[in-house]
Amino acid sequence: MDIPKIIIAIDGYSSTGKSTFAQRVAEELGYIHLDSGALYRAVSLYGLRNGMISAEKGIDAPALVAALPTLDITLRPKVFIGEEDVSSAIRSMEVSSVVSPVSAIAEVREYVDSLLHRYGDRGGVVMDGRDIGSQVFPNAQLKIFMEADAEVRAMRRYRENIANGITSSFEDVLANLLARDAADSSRKVSPLRRAEDAILLDNTDMTMDDQMVWLKKLLSEKYGFEFETV
Repeated sequence: MDIPKIIIAIDGYSSTGKSTFAQRVAEELGYIHLDSGALYRAVSLYGLRNGMISAEKGIDAPALVAALPTLDITLRPKVFIGEEDVSSAIRSMEVSSVVSPVSAIAEVREYVDSLLHRYGDRGGVVMDGRDIGSQVFPNAQLKIFMEADAEVRAMRRYRENIANGITSSFEDVLANLLARDAADSSRKVSPLRRAEDAILLDNTDMTMDDQMVWLKKLLSEKYGFEFETV
């Protein structure tokens, strides 16, 4: 295959399958996959574990911001805090319930953006999140914005929780998802929006294989990628 080294930015709503799609794309192209949402979740998990975030007191933003320079969060490609693999822990409902307000803190976004740029400036990467194409890498050669019906997205997350041993009801997952949609779209710092040059991918009725066929066609027609035929 003739595969140029470009930056692919994948934005969209929660539980549209951005990370799964991005991982599949990265594997297909031999690229690095960067999940910005996982980094925000890792910061949220750290705050919960260290008393900076609680249901009673909310988020102690000054304390969390002060701790950022000491955090050792890495993608290997799983998510680590120090030497602990927290890839499963960051998917809990407790983390899901606070990640949107944590990600709205300007200093937290700057911290995560700096990590993403450290990995991504050389190209050959697929990044997914909620403002990758509009804010973090506005000059990305390819921007994709993913959306799907809310109930379809909630069912995907509900099944993912079950597979990971996370206890939650479908109703709770749907309510959390809708709340996150509202929070992400209305936050003052880097609100969720589709970049003007982003290509829409509505995957409500698409399988992962369908999405990959769509992507390969796009990469071939618009960017000159050449894929081997079987």
